[in-house]
Amino acid sequence: MNHQEIYVSLDIGSSSIKVLIGEMGDDQLHVIGVGHVKSTGIRKGAIVDIDATVQSIKKAVEQAERMTGIKIEEVVLGVPANQTFLQPVKGVVAVNGEDREITDDDLARVIDSAQVMSIPPERELVNLIPKQFIVDNLDEIKDPRGMIGIRLEMDATMITTSKTLVHNVLRCVERAGLQIREIYLQPLAAGQFALTEDEKNQGTAYIDLGGGSTTVAVFQDGLLTHTAVIPVGGDHITKDLSIVLKTPTEQAEKIKKQYGHAFYDDASDEQLFEVPVVGTDSTDQYSQRYIAEIIGVRLEELFELVLDELARMGIQDLPGGIVISGGVAQLEGLAQLARQVMLSRVRIYTPDYIGVREPAFTTSVGLIHYANADDDFYGRSEPSTVASYAPYPAQQAPSKKQANAPERVDSGNKVSVIDRAKNLLNKFFD
Repeated sequence: MNHQEIYVSLDIGSSSIKVLIGEMGDDQLHVIGVGHVKSTGIRKGAIVDIDATVQSIKKAVEQAERMTGIKIEEVVLGVPANQTFLQPVKGVVAVNGEDREITDDDLARVIDSAQVMSIPPERELVNLIPKQFIVDNLDEIKDPRGMIGIRLEMDATMITTSKTLVHNVLRCVERAGLQIREIYLQPLAAGQFALTEDEKNQGTAYIDLGGGSTTVAVFQDGLLTHTAVIPVGGDHITKDLSIVLKTPTEQAEKIKKQYGHAFYDDASDEQLFEVPVVGTDSTDQYSQRYIAEIIGVRLEELFELVLDELARMGIQDLPGGIVISGGVAQLEGLAQLARQVMLSRVRIYTPDYIGVREPAFTTSVGLIHYANADDDFYGRSEPSTVASYAPYPAQQAPSKKQANAPERVDSGNKVSVIDRAKNLLNKFFD
């Protein structure tokens, strides 16, 4: 890629909403704007108050706009993995054209054919992830275009989620005055970015420790194979501290971030701090080791729940280990505790970009990288140098949009993901 492409990602989480403006060039990301605000109206990854969520999105967008002077009109949206279902699907088509050379049109048709299976009315297609293409029984092909053949097949994974969940997210984005460039499952984008190729191939669990919930995603043979959401996160640690220390929730959050330690054995008895007592003018003194015990108990419970989910998935071995990210992953000593409880190799992932060197931004960065990789493979709109985008034009390139948008479209009539999102909303709310 020789030109510069600007992407804006929107990560809507239970504890915070993040907007990231990034410029991609030669597969390198340069972060140029960040919006990060406390979210309201979201509980355990699901929207419970649309108006409050809309206001939080607007605040995050305004922060990023003020930093860059760029007007944000279109975003790459991440949707949570709540109630997500992954299902293998297969597409088969005959190759068109007298010379039997596989073209973009053939690729678009085989992707479309993989989506003909019936989806329950309460569920919505989020992403369709190709596993391999097969040309006349020759398998393990990553890109069949340009090859000669008679029969083109595709093995893929269809990702569906709750229609109510995704429509509520879309409605919030629409009311915030934004259009949607692409939609991706959050752990899909984050895991593809945070894990190495070896980790994705060997079998690795990617764990996103968020505020209101924890997402578990397993990658095997290079693909996302399992997801689960546990309704426990960093907010529960804050609540524990608030109750035990008898201090306001806001103060408990500050204490967690400033003095928190996850591994009791390594915490300090000498690091002391004053904690205001709720309802009084007095303070109590505590040590880092004291609160490490509180934090550690909750995290041990969480890691045990992760192990339970992995067992439910049928995962008995993770040769690639466990990779942890998300806001809670900033806690000192967390990796040591995770290794002790889960008896596995554990590493913490933190994005290495100026302005977002925190585990909390992994999904935001991953959404941009995933969208850029998709554009490289399926074709992109005309190069843009600002974050004000026009809808995707009709094109002959295979439509990843039909695979990644919330609603399937006919391969012979390509429309933008924005239009499809609007149509989807109109159908739902009519």
